Amino acid sequence: MTALGKTGPTVEAPKAQSATDEVELAITGMTCASCSTRLERVLGRVSGVETSSVNLATEKARVRISGGLGRADDLIAAVNKAGFGAEPVTADRPALQGHDARGDRAEMLLFTLAAVLTLPLIWDMVAHMTGLPGRISPLWQLVLATPVQFVAGARFYRGAWVTLKAGAGNMDSLVALGSSAAYGLSLWRVALGDPADGLYFEGAAVVITLVMLGKWLEARAKGSAASAIRALMRLRPDIAHREVEGVVEDVAVDRLSLGDVVLVRPGESLPVDGDVVEGRTEVDESLVTGESLPVTREPGDRVIGGSVNADGLIRVQVTALGKDATLSRIIRMVETAQASKAPVQLMVDKVAAVFVPAVVFLAVLAFLGWWLIGGEMETAIVAGISVLVVACPCALGLATPTAIMVGTGVAARLGILVKDAAALEQAHHCTTIAFDKTGTLTQGRPAVTGVVPAEGAPGEDGLLALAAAAQGGSGHPLAHALRFAAEERELTLPAFTDFQSIAGKGITARVEGRSLVIGSRRLLDEAGIALESLEDEAARIEGEGASVVWMGDAGTKTLLGLFAIADPVRASAKAAVASLKAMGVTPVMLTGDAERVARAVAAKVGIEDIRAEVLPDHKADAVATLRSEGKVVAMVGDGVNDAPALAAADVGIAMGTGTDVAMETAGITLMRGDPALLPWALGLSKATHAKIRQNLFWAFVYNTIALPLAALGLLNPMIAGAAMAMSSVSVVGSSLLLRRWRPTMDPLGASAGAE
Repeated sequence: MTALGKTGPTVEAPKAQSATDEVELAITGMTCASCSTRLERVLGRVSGVETSSVNLATEKARVRISGGLGRADDLIAAVNKAGFGAEPVTADRPALQGHDARGDRAEMLLFTLAAVLTLPLIWDMVAHMTGLPGRISPLWQLVLATPVQFVAGARFYRGAWVTLKAGAGNMDSLVALGSSAAYGLSLWRVALGDPADGLYFEGAAVVITLVMLGKWLEARAKGSAASAIRALMRLRPDIAHREVEGVVEDVAVDRLSLGDVVLVRPGESLPVDGDVVEGRTEVDESLVTGESLPVTREPGDRVIGGSVNADGLIRVQVTALGKDATLSRIIRMVETAQASKAPVQLMVDKVAAVFVPAVVFLAVLAFLGWWLIGGEMETAIVAGISVLVVACPCALGLATPTAIMVGTGVAARLGILVKDAAALEQAHHCTTIAFDKTGTLTQGRPAVTGVVPAEGAPGEDGLLALAAAAQGGSGHPLAHALRFAAEERELTLPAFTDFQSIAGKGITARVEGRSLVIGSRRLLDEAGIALESLEDEAARIEGEGASVVWMGDAGTKTLLGLFAIADPVRASAKAAVASLKAMGVTPVMLTGDAERVARAVAAKVGIEDIRAEVLPDHKADAVATLRSEGKVVAMVGDGVNDAPALAAADVGIAMGTGTDVAMETAGITLMRGDPALLPWALGLSKATHAKIRQNLFWAFVYNTIALPLAALGLLNPMIAGAAMAMSSVSVVGSSLLLRRWRPTMDPLGASAGAE
């Protein structure tokens, strides 16, 4: 497990390769939602594939297949056969989301060529409509339009031919059909010597030029949407100052090994995850965890690679490198979320699968309708071309994934890691949030605040020494508290034997001939040990919000005493609960603690609905009960015992200071373990969902209005091409507005996040 000192996050540990594993591919050649939908079907037909998901916005495919990376060649072959390109994405060969500078320049040169040759054709159309001078002869129109059609437009023919061989269609097919029909009709009339009035060279050229411009703008906008990933990748420096036997040398971070010691000077970024072995400093972890204030780090504390050393010189021993480093895991989680599909996208994919054939059918109907009913061949051809050109499923295909990309990027900057798109889309629907107490509402670092021996039992130090010795085999936070208290008093601990942990109840062990039973009231009741003599003291302790750990001797059936253990409530918990209530969300506490302790903590943070003394394996049942009552439930927890409940909830939310198991199970992780991030997460979910709905609305409206207008002959091919190109750009631009979202709740304030 990789953790960060006292307050830092933990991120999921890498999973071992299994018989069925996930392969990620970088895809090239996709132009619209029809391409991604068809690729999913193609990949799904490869032997051994369980699931496949292709994301148009990120241009990646995620495939679960038996054999994992060993079967990547089979997947790539299937993709290539379908007319696209693919290569595996690994830690050594990441597919960075951004621009290929050389490809950008080539695209701009082609677009510039097309624009320069198209402008005279547009002027000829304007001159024809207004009577202005400067008309261009039909032959010169042919000379200008031909390079646009077959040089600049070659990409559309290649794409259309590839999909045609596969028996499918995409945006390239529509552009190639529409522009070729306009160019072909004009060429026929030039060959026959018809007057220039019946030429549509400008329509074909403008369609190709505008679509090229639209795709270039779209690519740049998608690259901007992926800026969160690139920002994270830039955090880690490439060079580290390695210290070997007192000599400092600059080496590439990739050459470091576990156990190396690196020197980090004031103002430098930490190159690796590690433990501070010398020095004291303040570290700015804001770009990694979202924590706005610098945190103190001293010997024994852990630090994250990518965070900034503020003012002290420290030496750090390397504990994690490469894909195991915290920053690499964060990047993987963000990439996974951006590449995953929200549930609403499934509906869009179904529409895209039939969209291109439906458009071709509508174009044929428009042509036949105008020709047979109106008797005008030219009008019929123009109507058919306009239908082909104006229809583009790109806007539909980009509406959801671009909003998810931007939303998850904003979340990462705030310290909220979203594991999958479904969690981000579902979070704002939550009506109930179930909190685990320890480590979630409280700081998760319990401390012994009192030792109460029973009559005839050893004194405080003797009782504490017995308890701390018996807890030697336990990793529970309460066991740590007892051992730490014994260390503070410098007590000598005897040996223990026959240790046994009883989930949710406590432990048993033999120490100095005693059969010790340490834990909950229930455990001592089952051992037949009477508790009456200390009931009043226990009630007082629990009324103050501390937990009571009972201790008895099962051999003699005698009560030895009890320990008061308190876990301070997090400073922002009360404000976070108040904000959730203001958002209409009901908080519930699920805890294994006694009723009185649970109520005392709940009163401090403002929770009225308490489910106390819930065993770990019953937390999932409690979540299921809440869901059966018609509530949409988010579960917030940090421990291994919370994992089943996190999985059972509609949305699982893990605290970043908790265990890897909890974060692997949860859909959302709060990196700095602060409850104040909960209203932010729900507010951002609401904003992202609203943006998805807005994008889909305008994408559907565009096609609903544009297609009938084109079929009715009310749009010429040039206007249709402009509208089609701008629809995709407008959807991506709309998603980018999400980057302006800001939470309005201060970590210690009480207002909910909003735009």
